Amino acid sequence: MGVDNNFALGFLFSIETGVYSFLTYLLYSFYQGFGRRYVKYWTLSLACLSLQHLAVSIQTFLPQYHDLSTIQILLTCIIQVHQYLFIWLFFIGLYYTNKNQKYSNSFVKSSIALPIILGLSVSLLFAFNEQAVFNRFYLRESLADFVFAGIFMFIFFFIFNVKKRHFSGTILLIFSAMMCCRYLLFSFLSVVFLTETWFQELSYLLIYFDFGAKATLGFLLLVWMQGAERSVAEVAINRAQYLDKHDLLTGALNREQVIEKLPIAIDQAIESNQKLAVYLIDIKRFKFINDTYGLKTGDLILGQIAVRLSESILLSQVVGRLSGDSFVFTIEIIDDSQQEKAANHLHDLISRPYFVNHQEVHLQCSVGYCLSPQDSSEAEDLLKKANLALFHAESQNIPSVKYEIGMQAHGRHLLAVEKEIRQGLNNEEFILYYQPQLNLLTNRIEGVEALVRWQHPEKGLLSPDKFLPDFDALGLNGELDNYVLDLACKTNAHWYQQHKRRVAIAVNMSAAEFQDPKLISKIQTLLFKYDIPSNYLELEITENVLITDISVAMDTIVVLQNMGIKVSIDDFGTGYSSLAYLRQLPIDKIKIDRSFITEFSTNDSDLTIVTSMIKLSHGLGKRVLAEGVETLEQLNLLRKLGCDAVQGYFINRPLPPEKIANYLTRKK
Repeated sequence: MGVDNNFALGFLFSIETGVYSFLTYLLYSFYQGFGRRYVKYWTLSLACLSLQHLAVSIQTFLPQYHDLSTIQILLTCIIQVHQYLFIWLFFIGLYYTNKNQKYSNSFVKSSIALPIILGLSVSLLFAFNEQAVFNRFYLRESLADFVFAGIFMFIFFFIFNVKKRHFSGTILLIFSAMMCCRYLLFSFLSVVFLTETWFQELSYLLIYFDFGAKATLGFLLLVWMQGAERSVAEVAINRAQYLDKHDLLTGALNREQVIEKLPIAIDQAIESNQKLAVYLIDIKRFKFINDTYGLKTGDLILGQIAVRLSESILLSQVVGRLSGDSFVFTIEIIDDSQQEKAANHLHDLISRPYFVNHQEVHLQCSVGYCLSPQDSSEAEDLLKKANLALFHAESQNIPSVKYEIGMQAHGRHLLAVEKEIRQGLNNEEFILYYQPQLNLLTNRIEGVEALVRWQHPEKGLLSPDKFLPDFDALGLNGELDNYVLDLACKTNAHWYQQHKRRVAIAVNMSAAEFQDPKLISKIQTLLFKYDIPSNYLELEITENVLITDISVAMDTIVVLQNMGIKVSIDDFGTGYSSLAYLRQLPIDKIKIDRSFITEFSTNDSDLTIVTSMIKLSHGLGKRVLAEGVETLEQLNLLRKLGCDAVQGYFINRPLPPEKIANYLTRKK
């Protein structure tokens, strides 16, 4: 090949270097903007191709150097290493465009050593033997073409097996097949016809063909990226549209879509001469699930609830998640009797065990429901009325409640009174009165029960029956319990500071607060804050607390007793499973409800019940306190029956703190 030809080829290789460098710059700019991993490897691939052709261009412009000279060997090493790096990095980038599971960075980095070792090996083998011209050609040209043919064949099958291909993927599939044939054919021809004149001319023509092919490949990669980003944008748009209509966590409809779908469901029900029942479902104690098992488990359970509702045999028209642990469920019904059956079905769905991370979780729910068109034909109004029914179900601890006329007025009352209650708590309008408890053995006061009153700024002193139902309905029992606990401990500490005498204070606890996982830490904090020995605090719980979740209640009682805090059952005998729980629970004291004491001195049935309660409690090692003692006859009879302690108006009415303090002073 003459000097002119060498110059022409050198110029061509220089142009190739410029074109590939420009494509590299475009890919690099794209990578800077979007940060796609596959683009990074394609950028490096074209950078290697640019360096390879720069070395070829330099090598072509330096014909005066011998093949075995140091500079020629160095340039050959650069050419061989970078051509293998080019094809390998191109394949890695292609792999990252289609696979969900990626190679680790360490694997990719270590794999890059393979083309480097291969390139150096074929460059240095026979590099110092002047007679091994053909061997050098076979290693540097024929072997390289064979390797390229194999990789392009692999790329062809790789793209062919991709299920979803955009237009550039199809073009790259055809391109890979064409390049595989080109390299494979030349590899075989070079072994057989290397010395033929026509083969030399074919090699010369292939230089131009490869330039066009590799430039086409670079632009094809740009087209691929445009198609890939368009697909990503379409996925993002579709996801945004889905999230605009569905709850991200559960996949159920969100509130906006529930409002949009409800009118359609109402119209469909009317067209088929049916009614639409709208149910609101609220999961009980779901905060306890999050606190106990973790937020991730709670989220998984919410997802399972949505799936159960969606797959219900009742074939709901609308299933949505309104907020937190609140769901909406609608079905078409023919007669009103189906409403309650559907509510029971929902309770069965929710109460089935949930298995999450090898843990079995049990849940219960409250359900409020209404009917269209009887109750309303407007979506917002139906949800509001179902929510009122749900509110009544939760406040009255009833599994299911149907909306009835008048609930709205009660709801407006609660909205008004909630503001007053919260303001009263902040202004410390709620005060404690203390009713003494008399020990019948020592005939001395053994403790007091804290009873809350509301010193209302307008209505005066209100008794518990005037405001506790509102606390129940609003779900504020927990806040009131915390308030009373703090105030009782503060008063106890004040009595000791003033009179150097302590007295045990019994505080009533609601079911919600007693099952709060933070109850133990709250009590520990109060005892430490006011420096009160734990045996001067007693907690009174009702049987409803036990029925809600006896296992949680038992665990809490055991911890409290280990701390030295006594636990008693208040209003004993008014529940449904008193005797069964009495045997299981490690409680200290039984408080017989006043309803058994009122007439027990003249009523044989009540007398028999009270006598049995005292004997049974003593047989199980429990102390007994009778409430509601109002006459001397009742007191003497209880003393005769062996009752341990009493409280009631005959002993003393509930007294404000200062009068209890005076009483303690007199009894020093």
